[in-house]
Amino acid sequence: MIFAIVDIETTGGFGQRHRITEVAAIAHDGERILDSYTTLINPNCPIPGFITGLTGIDQNMVADAPYFEDIAAEFYEFLEDKVFVAHNVNFDYQFIKAEFARVGVEFDRPKLCTVRLSRKIFPGMGSYSLGRLCEQRGIGIEARHRAYGDAAATAELFSQLIQYDEEKVISQMMKRNSGEAFLPPNISKEQFLALPEEPGVYFFHDEKGKVIYVGKATNIRSRFKGHFTGASKGKQGLKTAIYDISYELTGSEFLALLVEALEIKKHWPKYNRAQKVKESTWGIYRYQDGAGLERFQVGKITRNARPELKFRSHHEAWSFLLEKIEKYSLCPKLCGVQKTAGACYDHKVGKCQGACCGEEAADTYNARVQSCFEEADKDRSKLLIREMGRKHGEHAAIYFEEGVLCAYGFVDESEEIHSVETVISLIQPVKPVSDTAPILAHYLKTNLHQKVLHLGEDTTSSRFL
Repeated sequence: MIFAIVDIETTGGFGQRHRITEVAAIAHDGERILDSYTTLINPNCPIPGFITGLTGIDQNMVADAPYFEDIAAEFYEFLEDKVFVAHNVNFDYQFIKAEFARVGVEFDRPKLCTVRLSRKIFPGMGSYSLGRLCEQRGIGIEARHRAYGDAAATAELFSQLIQYDEEKVISQMMKRNSGEAFLPPNISKEQFLALPEEPGVYFFHDEKGKVIYVGKATNIRSRFKGHFTGASKGKQGLKTAIYDISYELTGSEFLALLVEALEIKKHWPKYNRAQKVKESTWGIYRYQDGAGLERFQVGKITRNARPELKFRSHHEAWSFLLEKIEKYSLCPKLCGVQKTAGACYDHKVGKCQGACCGEEAADTYNARVQSCFEEADKDRSKLLIREMGRKHGEHAAIYFEEGVLCAYGFVDESEEIHSVETVISLIQPVKPVSDTAPILAHYLKTNLHQKVLHLGEDTTSSRFL
């Protein structure tokens, strides 16, 4: 079996967008070097200054170098019938695969990662970067961050890995169906298999242990695998940045959503950009007009404004109004949804009872408005929700005030609990985060309300306990 030990230099970190500036490949038979191939490549695009600072490769150096299409045939021939080996192999492989695709050539080779091999064959090292590994193993690197220098060092590292591979790790990894190809280079198969197939929140950590991503899942192990299937800029960046995984089981997707919102607000992880939401900035304002009719208006929340209800977006406030108009037969004109002279459009088709044109008394219309807001106040008052626990004989207790999560925890069903106050005392308070409010609102629309205890009602705790 022949191996091609490859290293590249590039204009950036994503093969579909950035380009190769230098490539080196060393043919290795498992004992010695057989041949080598190296060349600068004109990327046909600017080389960023920070890349030049790292590699020393600038625009002048590649000005007369061949384009990838010029060397594609001979490079393909060099790699043919060889196992593709690299340090953090998915990075190099996706770039070379993308370059071949641009010239209409399909590239598919078995591959090995010297990061993953090193973690198994040389366990217990603080870092598995090429520089640190070479330092620990006594391997010199003549030209760091240049393709041939790094490839030659990787070849020497690979020779040592073969020499010390007493458990046949390399042959195991060579099995195409080993199920490990999707894994990030710094995550082992054992770590992956240790992940639970249950609902919860999971955390990705970088080399220093910092949380860089928070997610929720109904099946944590399956969701983890889903992160690293397919190719995108975000996935590739995350794949190389992740060094560890931790998780918190929640028992239900609902609690997982809530805990995810809390943890994103707590850590502000680098790779959770889309889920970093702002505080409530829109509100529904309520007032009476000259005819004594209750009216609403959606508007931004300012320092001195006191809206009846708060929302994170204009769309969220608007959706709330539309839902209540339908449920309580409210007038869309009086709710600020329609702007028209005279009667609203809904009255013309029989949906509005005519408060907007004097056909319904203000007292009758306002009573429905009051019922609407009493329901909204009820949903935003003190709520205790019972959900599935993490195991048999346990349930989750989730406590809200004003529509926002204030505490949650797990209660053993074998314990004798006689009051709601006792339940609340057993669970863990959390710092309120407004992002949990829309999660609750959606839950109340779609779930069985026997799980929900409104603590302001004249009721006993037996419904919950």
